[in-house]
Amino acid sequence: MTIFKQIPAEDRVSTRTLLHEAIPITGTIVSGTYGTFPDEGNIKNFAHGMFQSVYDYPYLSSSANHIFDLTFGISSQSSLSASVQASKKQNIYNQMAQVLVGFDKDGEIQRFDEDGNLTGGTKIDDAVFINFSRLLVKDEIKKGSFQLELGLSSSYDVADIMDQRAVIKDANGATSYRVNSPAGEYGILYISNSAGANGPLDGITGSTQQKCGLIFYQAGVAVLTSSVFMGSSEGGFLSASCNYFDASTTFTGSLEDEQITGSADAFRRRVYNIQFNNTIELNSTVYFCRVKHNELTIVQTLLT
Repeated sequence: MTIFKQIPAEDRVSTRTLLHEAIPITGTIVSGTYGTFPDEGNIKNFAHGMFQSVYDYPYLSSSANHIFDLTFGISSQSSLSASVQASKKQNIYNQMAQVLVGFDKDGEIQRFDEDGNLTGGTKIDDAVFINFSRLLVKDEIKKGSFQLELGLSSSYDVADIMDQRAVIKDANGATSYRVNSPAGEYGILYISNSAGANGPLDGITGSTQQKCGLIFYQAGVAVLTSSVFMGSSEGGFLSASCNYFDASTTFTGSLEDEQITGSADAFRRRVYNIQFNNTIELNSTVYFCRVKHNELTIVQTLLT
């Protein structure tokens, strides 16, 4: 004899628990702990040359963990004109934009916007994309926890590159995030001085936070505008032009005339620290099984 008894809604209790892990990514891992920069063993370049992967150990090791992918994109409406990998840089921008920003009513790919107002405002047409590993992000990056510190000294020399630093954060991300993305929620990134007697933003923005990119929490992708590495004469944030983004050219010159992997090497050299908290969502349901007095005999019979 089989009897099914439906459990009413009031006897079902669902709970949602969010667990967070602190994820510190030190600049020594990113900018060159293993081997001779920039060809250390924890960096993997691919034949297609469209992005560079960073690992916490030499990537051929069985204990290596993928940290993030690094690449660069240029919008078709950018003022820059790339002479090297032009189609690939435009394709990367379009791919990231259609996934993270989506399409407009006419079916056109929308561009990244610095404040999330897709109908107007300042667009991000030349961008750095940091795509964090799902192993680190888990379900999402915790809102308000992201921080990226960069050495923005005009010197590319390893001894001086971190003398002047700026920090990029998703300030107020926990309460002021946007929801108009097909990839989920995202926050605005702001840049401000963090180290150096004369910070790299002094004379232009001082300690005031300036919009400099976007962080997509569920996707685990950070998007930085090229203005982070450009002087005021070029329309950037720096108080003086960064004479050398890498050993021989400015950031805009790197985007136009160098391979993506070469620009990635130069960016990595300027990473002082990256940190954020990830989020793991645990869902559980507790069921209360209630047996009435006139159903007890049936239950006992079934048990025996």
